[in-house]
Amino acid sequence: MIEAVLFDFNGVLVDDEPQHCWALQRVLADEGITLTREQYYAHYLGLDDRTGFVEAYRRAQRTLTTEVLKHLVEKKSKLYLELVSTSLRMVAGAPEFVRDAGRQFRLAIVSGALRREIDAVLSRTGLAGDFETIVAANDVPRSKPDPAAYLAAHDALNQRRPIALDRCVVIEDSLHGLEAARSAGMPCVMLTTSHPSQTLQGRGAALVWESLDGHRANEFAGL
Repeated sequence: MIEAVLFDFNGVLVDDEPQHCWALQRVLADEGITLTREQYYAHYLGLDDRTGFVEAYRRAQRTLTTEVLKHLVEKKSKLYLELVSTSLRMVAGAPEFVRDAGRQFRLAIVSGALRREIDAVLSRTGLAGDFETIVAANDVPRSKPDPAAYLAAHDALNQRRPIALDRCVVIEDSLHGLEAARSAGMPCVMLTTSHPSQTLQGRGAALVWESLDGHRANEFAGL
């Protein structure tokens, strides 16, 4: 029986993957590295910024120092926050679904975004107080598809009140996130906000939804 819902953030609660893509493209372009939209959605979606920049430099056969990496992450975050300050949009049905789920389950956010980015968005949506715990990129040493972030969220929930791994359901939009959830031993519901449904079929998702709109948390009863 499901007891907790663990939400990814970008592409699940907030419809901001295009802003993340553009900000990453802009920062990499300033470094002489080209990133197409197709490459972003195929290889970078679901990665935290640190891992994304490391991967971009690896593919470009460029050396990336720790100091430069820190600068790039800060630069992208600033661009992203500027973008969402004027173009913030929630995933269809997200606020209603969060409030419905909160009446039945414990809630958490597990994201590759920086904590300040999550806090900035939540403060504008009225959802900041709905989540028992938040795990951001700053909180774990490894990005999805590693299960570290989902295991950290489970640990935080479990310390407050015991809960089994398989009683936490994940909602994701990226293939890296799906892999992380499954590696953590948690069922995963996939949204088609970033990948078409045919891409998600046969990959082990418990359910595939177009968005959160029209869905209720009691649909997790059979998981």
